[in-house]
Amino acid sequence: MSDPLRPTFPGVTFPGVTFPGATFPGAPDPAPSDSPRARGSALPGGTRIHMVPGGTSPAQVAELFQAISSLLATSLPATAPGSADTRRTSDDAEGHGAPAASPSQPSAPSTLLVPVAPGEDRAALRERLERVQAQGVPPSADLILRTSGSSSGRGSLVAMSVAALISSARATYARLDGPGRWVLALPAHHVAGLQVLVRSALAGYPPVVVDTHAGFSTQALAEGLEEVLSQRGPAPVYTSLVPTQLLRCLEDPRAVAALARAAAVLVGGAATDPALYERALSAGLRVVRTYGMSETGGGCVYDGRPLDGVSVRLLDPDGDGVGRIVLAGPVLAEACWEGSSLLRPGLDGRAELLTSDRGRLDDGVLTVLGRLDDVIVTGGVKVEPRVVEEVVARLAGVAQCCVVAVPDAQWGAAVVAVVVASPGQSLDAEGLRAAARARLDGAHAPKHVLVVDRLAERGPGKVDRRAVAALARARLVG
Repeated sequence: MSDPLRPTFPGVTFPGVTFPGATFPGAPDPAPSDSPRARGSALPGGTRIHMVPGGTSPAQVAELFQAISSLLATSLPATAPGSADTRRTSDDAEGHGAPAASPSQPSAPSTLLVPVAPGEDRAALRERLERVQAQGVPPSADLILRTSGSSSGRGSLVAMSVAALISSARATYARLDGPGRWVLALPAHHVAGLQVLVRSALAGYPPVVVDTHAGFSTQALAEGLEEVLSQRGPAPVYTSLVPTQLLRCLEDPRAVAALARAAAVLVGGAATDPALYERALSAGLRVVRTYGMSETGGGCVYDGRPLDGVSVRLLDPDGDGVGRIVLAGPVLAEACWEGSSLLRPGLDGRAELLTSDRGRLDDGVLTVLGRLDDVIVTGGVKVEPRVVEEVVARLAGVAQCCVVAVPDAQWGAAVVAVVVASPGQSLDAEGLRAAARARLDGAHAPKHVLVVDRLAERGPGKVDRRAVAALARARLVG
């Protein structure tokens, strides 16, 4: 049976699989043994590491796309659609659940692709990789990714198989309108950008890269979308953004017009505020809100519903039905280190991921409420920052809102709303506080409102709550 997720017209052939209609770069030329790329490229355990720059400059993305295409070419014959996730995990000393190798498997992968950020300290990264290698990298791993940030202030390391990335891409196409052309406006070394490359390679269409190394430009995104939309053929057009990019696009009529012609605009990396989502829908955009992480190969829950093959459950839900989100399926990482998410064997023996997020399930639809450590306890009452943020973000003139806590002698902690004004708007902190108090109960109503020019970020579209909280403490507590 032919693969329904692959175009059927004649194209380029790799051993065992056909990518119709595509012009793919081949495998990267082997580096001379004395070249800088080759020197020192093996970890102590013998695994060769291939560091490839990511970012969003076209030249760097082209090199990473070439490397991803080569992985797909060698891996696709063994990853038929619907392949079962047969991995088993063994508990390691820290409970991270590194999958166990069978006696016939090698003890470590021969080569690992490691996408790196432009200008990253590769020597420091290599030291981290050596520590991970000492703990044991599963032989099924093909790539080492980094999360965009964590509570520790730096991204943790994640071992991913190309099979998991392919499973994610196939499930995405099954949920959307099938294989299509992509416009890349995210850093390719982060999982959301990397998945644009995987989906593009799987569909057989090289992505159009929006060069954002000097900053995101709505005009550049519009130009990229217009370029792809002008091409003939039935392939749908997609792009993937973070909420802050979407917010800026909605202020640019040209970007709105281009995005409205796309088959889907995936938005993830951080929670999409309901007011922003409704505004995008009103502008004619087909926005798909995604939830996932590096450990799941990117988004694995779209508009609250898991992708095919992915399961979601809640661990230890409370009386309100809120619990720790647990994910399973063929999209999971092979291992993860240094982070707060845990891989472990599930009840059926397959791997499952205990995320660091809280959520609620209503008739199979997941609502993500925030991180486990984001809950604010004020006066003995638990406050969900997301609930407050959604209300404040709907107030006139507010573009963004982040809710944090500062120490308070009376309440233990005081709720603080840190807000950014919409372009051309000015905000009155006391007026916002009064408006929020009229819409929220006493515990949830912010005790303080701070107006800032921008919210600190720890990755593409991810607000750095620690930095925002530190700013609030500095201004309010001293």
